[in-house]
Amino acid sequence: MSIRLITFDLDDTLWSVQPVIVAANNALRDWLNNNAARLEPLTAERLQHLRGAVLQQQPELERQVSALRYQVLLRALLQSGYPEREAQEIAEQAFQVFLAARQNVELFTDVRPTLEQLRQRYMLGALSNGNADVRRVGLGEYFSFALNADMLGVAKPEPQVFLAALARAQVEPAHSIHIGDHPEDDIFGAQQVGMRTIWFNPEQKIWTGEREPDAQVSQLAQLPDLIKRFDE
Repeated sequence: MSIRLITFDLDDTLWSVQPVIVAANNALRDWLNNNAARLEPLTAERLQHLRGAVLQQQPELERQVSALRYQVLLRALLQSGYPEREAQEIAEQAFQVFLAARQNVELFTDVRPTLEQLRQRYMLGALSNGNADVRRVGLGEYFSFALNADMLGVAKPEPQVFLAALARAQVEPAHSIHIGDHPEDDIFGAQQVGMRTIWFNPEQKIWTGEREPDAQVSQLAQLPDLIKRFDE
């Protein structure tokens, strides 16, 4: 059965996310030190407490990373004595500093040539639980659309995420493939709606999930030839 749509996870599928988050948090911390002198130190323990307090009042933010980070910053500033209006302004500026740094990713070496080859034959979409922007990371030309948890109000592995992608592309599940590194969020999530799945597994881990993916790759460069076989 022919493939028409390929959706990709972003973090840890097209780049390593941990160094990106560390650098973005450092940029945020430096900006706050220079622009929010009254802010009490955001230790790991305090951040955990703030996050828990926000989620207790707004549990729907658990999978909406941008809104949750903003609310944590806002609560920290309010607790440090900033008036609400000023706290909101600082929190928004601080979040934008973080978000800008969040886009400074180092793509895996085979990302661009692989996406370039695939887009000649298939529609490509991006599905992420994070807040990377395919346009800001320099990949916008390859993707027909990009959806994330902040936009949808739900996150992978919820089937609504994958159904939204299928609806956007106007493609039936049997004509689609989702590619990602996370066994539950990506593989199980896509399987729920009938999409085919390819597990990106660069460390060649042993599959422990209930239902195996249709295929797995250790390098993205393997995808074009592999996906062609689904068309045969």
